[in-house]
Amino acid sequence: MNKTPWLVCLSVLVSSVSATSALAANGTGNHEKVIYGDDDRQDIYDVKNSRDVDLAASTVVLIAADKLTKTGDKYDISADTFEREFGLCDTEPFKDQPTGGFCSGSLVAEDMIITAGHCITNAAECASTKFVFGYAVTKEGEYPTSAAASEVVGCKEIIARKQEAAGADFAVIRLDRKITTHAALKINRAADLKAGDNVGVIGHPSGLPVKVAFGKSMVRDVSKAGYFVANLDTYGGNSGSAVFNTKTGLVEGILVRGETDFVNKDGCRVSNVCKADKCRGEDVTKIANVMKLIPETREAPPTPPTPPSGKPTSKWPTMSHRPRH
Repeated sequence: MNKTPWLVCLSVLVSSVSATSALAANGTGNHEKVIYGDDDRQDIYDVKNSRDVDLAASTVVLIAADKLTKTGDKYDISADTFEREFGLCDTEPFKDQPTGGFCSGSLVAEDMIITAGHCITNAAECASTKFVFGYAVTKEGEYPTSAAASEVVGCKEIIARKQEAAGADFAVIRLDRKITTHAALKINRAADLKAGDNVGVIGHPSGLPVKVAFGKSMVRDVSKAGYFVANLDTYGGNSGSAVFNTKTGLVEGILVRGETDFVNKDGCRVSNVCKADKCRGEDVTKIANVMKLIPETREAPPTPPTPPSGKPTSKWPTMSHRPRH
């Protein structure tokens, strides 16, 4: 699966990713991603803001269909650890977690996902990709190994797609069925984002379980044609992630390119860390590029069913887990 413009703000030289990894570059000359200032990435169990947890519930990881095996009412997910897949040093965060995916996406209508154009490039890739909700660490030390069949959805068609090496990069995907258990995200239709505004990102860096990164990241430049630049903490695999306005929670764009993810150190790799105002920044396709394709009407978020106990169930699906190494 093509995936060049990685958005990993934890700049790790991902150019040497293994041949089996779908995070390999596609030759368009785009960059990867990096960490700016403090590393703001958090697992779901560690996120305190309920709004951000809800936003993450509408995020998907893109997984190659041949890495999923149907077993009863669930799909087992084939994935190596982050450490082994990328040759990381022992000091790297999340090193024991699985890296099942290759890109990220977000639900913007009942049957519509937005992602990066380089993540899904043609009908064949559309057909061989699954979109999985709930790939997350909801309890410390327990990592997902499977997903309920109800949380796995296929790609019906590419509604629209564009991929420019120094411009807009997006794909709007029609799903093969409607999703009623997760709310479609709201987008900012006002086109009023400006330099200095705080933004955050939710996605699957390096194919990991979903990470929420709402820290001190901000917009650097909005003058570029088709995209803006921000200092977001991202990696390859974050490509296609929704970038949110921290204040409003509205989607401002789609993460598509960035600084190098990792750098070599003593025979292994560590995240590339930049000062908040240094390095090239991360490129984000402006939501205006796909705004007309996304329905303006939005139903209220689905109400979780109430079990016999009288307590609402979580929006996060139950997944099989394996203990931390």
